[in-house]
Amino acid sequence: MKIGILGGTFDPIHIAHLMTAEQVYHQLQLDQIWFMPAHIPPHKEGKHVSEAVHRLKMVELATQSISYFHAFPYELSRPGPSYTIQTIKEIKDLYPKVDFYFIIGGDMIDYLPKWHKIDHLVNLVKFVGVHRPGYLPDNEWARKYVKMVPMPQTEISSTLIRTYLKNGQSIRFMVPDEVKKYIEENHLYDV
Repeated sequence: MKIGILGGTFDPIHIAHLMTAEQVYHQLQLDQIWFMPAHIPPHKEGKHVSEAVHRLKMVELATQSISYFHAFPYELSRPGPSYTIQTIKEIKDLYPKVDFYFIIGGDMIDYLPKWHKIDHLVNLVKFVGVHRPGYLPDNEWARKYVKMVPMPQTEISSTLIRTYLKNGQSIRFMVPDEVKKYIEENHLYDV
């Protein structure tokens, strides 16, 4: 079985996350995509991040109608920062017969060599990079360890969505309708 893992803060999940998962699923002929919200991403320590329960619920709402998409709250049960090496080791122990594909945005590829225990991590999981606007990784490390997947380009990001909401602008079509409704009902990004 081949499973893609799309990790992230998902604050909130949006259509670019879903498009990424869809493209990787089809282009690499995977069996499933697991959306894994990070508990405390190391690169976001000290920054405001919505409560895990809300981020997980938005992922569940966004993925519920697609049979091969699944919310995977594994990291949310652990305290402290979420390090990919620790998570992947544990998941590989739980699912030893699965080949895992860890999906990252093109903007993260240049940082991969700096990830915690990356030399060990590249032996546990296959990295999949997706093109993002303004990021065209072209280095020897990326060519060796990252399978690039082309996809339609969009400027949509969680940061942009939160900014739009802060400014009273519409986010319709940037997030699934169920996620938009959840954000509004729970006043998640109210100023």
